[in-house]
Amino acid sequence: MTEISAQPPLQAAHPLAMYLAHEFQTAQSVLDEAGHLGEAVRFVSVLPEEPEKAEILKFRDGDRVDRRMRILLLDRATGDSSEAVVSITRKTVDYFRRISTEVDGQPPILTEEFEVVEEILKADAGWAKALARRGLKPDAVIPVSLSAGHFGYEDEAGRRVIRSLGFHQPQKGDQWWAHPIDGLVAYIDLIDRSVMKIIDDELVPVPQESGNFQDPDYAGPARTSLKPIEITQPEGVSFSVDDGLVTWENWKLRLGFNVREGLTLHQISFYDRDQQRDRPVVNRASIAEMIVPYGDPSKVRFWQTYFDQGEYLFGRYANSLELGCDCLGDIHYIDAVVADKFGGPRTIRNAICMHEEDYGVLWKHSDMFLGVNETRRQRRLVISFFTTVGNYDYGFYWYLYLDGTIACEVKATGVVFTSGYPEHGREFATQIAPGLGAPFHQHLFCARLDMAVDGQRNAVDEVDAVRVPVDARNPYGNAFGRQVTRLRSEAEAQRHADPSRNRVWRISNPDVLNRVSEPVAYDLIPEGLPTLLADEQSSVAARAAFATRHLWVTRHADDERYPAGHLVNQHPGGMGLPAWTSADRCVDGEDVVLWHTFGLTHFPRPEDWPVMPVDSTGFTLKPAGFFDRNPTLDVPRSGGAGHCGGPSGSASH
Repeated sequence: MTEISAQPPLQAAHPLAMYLAHEFQTAQSVLDEAGHLGEAVRFVSVLPEEPEKAEILKFRDGDRVDRRMRILLLDRATGDSSEAVVSITRKTVDYFRRISTEVDGQPPILTEEFEVVEEILKADAGWAKALARRGLKPDAVIPVSLSAGHFGYEDEAGRRVIRSLGFHQPQKGDQWWAHPIDGLVAYIDLIDRSVMKIIDDELVPVPQESGNFQDPDYAGPARTSLKPIEITQPEGVSFSVDDGLVTWENWKLRLGFNVREGLTLHQISFYDRDQQRDRPVVNRASIAEMIVPYGDPSKVRFWQTYFDQGEYLFGRYANSLELGCDCLGDIHYIDAVVADKFGGPRTIRNAICMHEEDYGVLWKHSDMFLGVNETRRQRRLVISFFTTVGNYDYGFYWYLYLDGTIACEVKATGVVFTSGYPEHGREFATQIAPGLGAPFHQHLFCARLDMAVDGQRNAVDEVDAVRVPVDARNPYGNAFGRQVTRLRSEAEAQRHADPSRNRVWRISNPDVLNRVSEPVAYDLIPEGLPTLLADEQSSVAARAAFATRHLWVTRHADDERYPAGHLVNQHPGGMGLPAWTSADRCVDGEDVVLWHTFGLTHFPRPEDWPVMPVDSTGFTLKPAGFFDRNPTLDVPRSGGAGHCGGPSGSASH
């Protein structure tokens, strides 16, 4: 196995190139010179301010590149928040505004704010009293601080609030998720550094069983029966990476990374060898938001709902991936640079992993009459990153296949969020170990797919399988058909999946026909698992309206990037997709963006404790008349004794 590394260029040559360390330093200096910084001012997020799509589409090598960043600032002493757009190229502040936190919502939560909660609670007499009621001391309790949501509380309006649960840590190094302190929560003002309220409800015994899965005394001795698996590519990898531009087989795309979305894919195209041209498929693909709503309605947990992007910025917590652990094979790693709390560059080593995988049979046919026995192997390019947000770890995998298919898979693992489990039980939780509960919850992701199926003008149809009744045209009842419904407006294009009807959404280009005179197209194939299960009157349904539908289609707008809105933390909701689609713009033969909600509904199991095996969810984009014939006829036979082809080995069946 070999590890391939690449050094970034000193200056970006493309408007979508990943940002470099010196560019963060420049943005920091520009804001400082403009008088917008101070001792207590923190950089909450620094995001690429991508050029307008029209500008990107007309860009040619050698054109002038104006590199800009969008920056959220928070004064931790006063709570004042602001937003700026800085041109790194011109060294100017192009835009600056003060944020009205009561109206606009709060900037995402800083890591240092989680850290200061422990100091606040340890100094609070009410917290100490509630712990003493349970026979615990503050020094042995780990506060787990979580986003507050929005419930219309007057005393929280405009204030920067966080809520904190407690977990007992008997000894340093112990896994505190095993010992939740149930029936107790603190509401904290992060600016005043004060405890606003303590809710001390029922007394539930603190579970005592250890959760130290990393300890051999708890987990048991490692098994010795697994034999090594080695993956080698003696001639090296089949892809190349040049300043973020990836070329693999017929695919081309550009990589991006930012602190909010993590990995982003841009300008995905496929070279059609029959037509001898690069054909665009997707302008930009990302996971644009995710929501983890919990289903425990108790007094101390009803508010538990997390936007891991909009409230926490999950790109910030991207892991440094390790060869042989997170990635296996001949690996190309790419570092990502994000801003630290002072605006300086912080490099996440090996943030993105890229490699090839064998994926079984691509196509095969054995014909005894012709004496043909042909097999070709499928292969895919894997582009991935992992992030850890609190107790959960999420792996995001984008797959490109030889046959033009694109897929996205999210792998959820880590430690389930725990609660106490009293003798009388919990209606909305599972007992996963003696006295230890785990509330029901969901992990819902929203993919933003700025489509470009052979051009910028696309249409979307809902395609269903339908039964055909016995009648004159179907006298034997064996026929079944297909129902195609054009989604013409943003209101019509708010849809639910229906696996019972084999429902897919077909994105076509009405201006480009294939050789059978049908518009070239790709199908978005959903898993069709549940969307948001919270009641439509709930706070989370208002704040995460995107998660109430499997599909939204919007007319492209450069400033419509996040489905729950730009500022999510403590916002009452209604922003993002509900606001944009209220205009009910035409999406029939327009520049369209698909927003696809997918994810997991998790009723935790004992097998998920003390660390959860990976659970997966995702979706697929599959060519549907995009090509005139199978685009993999030129894939060569593989090696091996039979060379995957030749005379048929069977004379009869």
